[in-house]
Amino acid sequence: MKLSKSFVGLLAGMLGLTAQAAGGGDYDHANVNVHDIASLQRGAAMFVNYCMGCHSAQYMRYQRLSEDLELSEEEIEQFLILGDQEIGDYMKTSMPYEQATAWFGKAPPDLTLTARSRGEDWIYTFLRSYYLSDEGWNNTVLANAAMPNVLWELQGVQRPITETVVDEAGTPHTQVVSLELDQPGMMSEEEFDAAVRDLVAFMSYMAEPAVLKRERMGAWVLLFLSLFTFLSYLLYQEYWKDVKK
Repeated sequence: MKLSKSFVGLLAGMLGLTAQAAGGGDYDHANVNVHDIASLQRGAAMFVNYCMGCHSAQYMRYQRLSEDLELSEEEIEQFLILGDQEIGDYMKTSMPYEQATAWFGKAPPDLTLTARSRGEDWIYTFLRSYYLSDEGWNNTVLANAAMPNVLWELQGVQRPITETVVDEAGTPHTQVVSLELDQPGMMSEEEFDAAVRDLVAFMSYMAEPAVLKRERMGAWVLLFLSLFTFLSYLLYQEYWKDVKK
């Protein structure tokens, strides 16, 4: 069967978009571990302190964090609920939607499913790729991003190293080839990378909270199936032993 060139091109484009959404491309590997409860706890603290000022996680309840992250309701209320919300509420920002739209031109998106739509590697690389230029904050992963570098106090200030390249039409362009730390932050590079990894791990957990229980349950399901198969084999042998004679 022959495929048309247009269909092959469409299929290739769809596969390319899928790979990009799943974290493909020239991104740094996040290497998160959603089964590391301590990492998820630290990531939850990062999320409520640095993300929820503008963004919501409107499909996640605080109560679920208590169940999955091995935190008591008292700890949730003390360390993760910063406003007047209650343990049973969804994790919504206190920023009014209308005012956010007026201030930014567009309300900041909900982040509950971002780890699935963008990919863990994309988020990890994006949060570590901010730099400060004469025009203000920019990012090598998403140029002219509307979101400023909210983690700059932890990371410090990076400056771009640029070079001029000439395209096929002979037009020169300036591009960023690397970033260098110009002003140290509160964390070392290793500490900041670890903190961002914790944040990404928490966002990955939020995108699919059932993964914690599903994978633990999977081991018991496989054990049951193995035992059931063995018993079925013994029953088969017992049933057919006289027939085969």
